[in-house]
Amino acid sequence: MLTCDAFGVLPPISRLSAHQASYQFISGYTAKVAGTERGVTEPQAVFSSCFGSPFMPRRPAEYAELLGKLIEKHGSNCWLVNTGWSGGAYGVGSRMKLKYTRALLEAALSGALDNVEFVEDEFFGLSVPTSCPGLEDESILMPKNTWSDKAAYDAQAKKLIQMFEDNFKKYESTVTPEILAAAIKA
Repeated sequence: MLTCDAFGVLPPISRLSAHQASYQFISGYTAKVAGTERGVTEPQAVFSSCFGSPFMPRRPAEYAELLGKLIEKHGSNCWLVNTGWSGGAYGVGSRMKLKYTRALLEAALSGALDNVEFVEDEFFGLSVPTSCPGLEDESILMPKNTWSDKAAYDAQAKKLIQMFEDNFKKYESTVTPEILAAAIKA
């Protein structure tokens, strides 16, 4: 799954469990950015269920449960790839370098990330690799490490978590307890 985090707090890549993948799929978080959307001059957070809400005739939970079942059935790895900001939010940090995104995708798709250590992100509960073969700057793997002001990072992370929580309230009664347990919470 691909996202563009304008807050600069999501890891550039994280491995998702089937339930986390279902939750992220329902959430559909990304940002509208200048140059890709008419009238947008600075990034705006967007939650579009299944990353395509207007085109989904069924409840998002149905698609998410199907996705989770397919991941489990086939033993697939599911990744959340963030092409957004690093070192700060929009206006402070910088956009994730394309060469970093390519190295992370190459490592994920080739299986090179299968044998590295992962840690749980302190705010989002995501499984983040501590190293990545072929990645020039591994400090980017943990977003907080790229921020000079750690308190500002914490504040931005909490702001995004609250947005996730507010968005997901409309789906809570329709999802399985396992997907609900995988939700991002403050």
